[in-house]
Amino acid sequence: MELRHLRYFVAVAQERNFSRAAEQLNISQPPLSRQIRELELEIGAELFDRTSRPLRLTDAGRLLYQNAVQALASFDQVRGTMSRHFKAGTRHYLIGFVGSILCGRLPQVIREFRAHMGGGIAISLIEMGSSEQAAALREGRIDVGFGRLRVNDEGLRRIVLTKEALVAALPADHALADQSAPLSLGQLAAEPVILYPRPFRPSYADQVLSLFEDHGLTLDHRQEVRELQAALGMVAAGAGVSIVPASAQIMDRPDLVFRPIAAEDAISPIILSHRATDSSAELQCMVEISRTVYQTDREPGVEAVS
Repeated sequence: MELRHLRYFVAVAQERNFSRAAEQLNISQPPLSRQIRELELEIGAELFDRTSRPLRLTDAGRLLYQNAVQALASFDQVRGTMSRHFKAGTRHYLIGFVGSILCGRLPQVIREFRAHMGGGIAISLIEMGSSEQAAALREGRIDVGFGRLRVNDEGLRRIVLTKEALVAALPADHALADQSAPLSLGQLAAEPVILYPRPFRPSYADQVLSLFEDHGLTLDHRQEVRELQAALGMVAAGAGVSIVPASAQIMDRPDLVFRPIAAEDAISPIILSHRATDSSAELQCMVEISRTVYQTDREPGVEAVS
């Protein structure tokens, strides 16, 4: 399976017609049909219901379409990043981050870093889990990472910028929504719990599971979704409750309420990670700005460097 197979398949799926897809791709229809047939033979299933007009995707086709669109978007992002890098002739700085951190102070950190470094550096943000950030740092694919998990690696250093409180997200009409006192973990464990993120493991979801387990609790009913926004949407729809960083409250929704949790260890760190050998001016600037924005040195009990 090659990228061209996926591009051809996505074009046919979107146009729902081989002739129009061939025009869009600037090729003739017979080669396009052959490429799709090759793809079907490799997968072992038909991707289109050819008896339908317009064409319809089969179950296998729908599954492939979802994944093909994501794969092509990722490839195009990589190609665009590399193209901009070499055309610009400037230093390129790659920052990994976990999605939930964007709700808090990270955007301010990036803005101030960009302003301080000026036009001599091109900055790219890449969403990835904390464990993936560690691998990307070792391999030189990113320059710095912002995550929530402590990843032990002799080649890396980490700075815990802050320890963020966790809160419970509830549907606005939930029975616990009107409780004025902080909610206990036992109360929350009795509810269906929406966890995230699903693609990256270990992840923030494992932090939440560990929090319950440390208090002798298990989640009998839980569901995992891809990201914070999806988790909050599921909560709003009445599918359960979710444990989220306090900064998520910035997404003010009338169909949700957020309540504090009655557990001192209901926290999640925000961690800056970098290569141990990196002594660049860019890293020093990033660390200084991050410490200032997160007020790291003013918070008691915050781990400095390890």
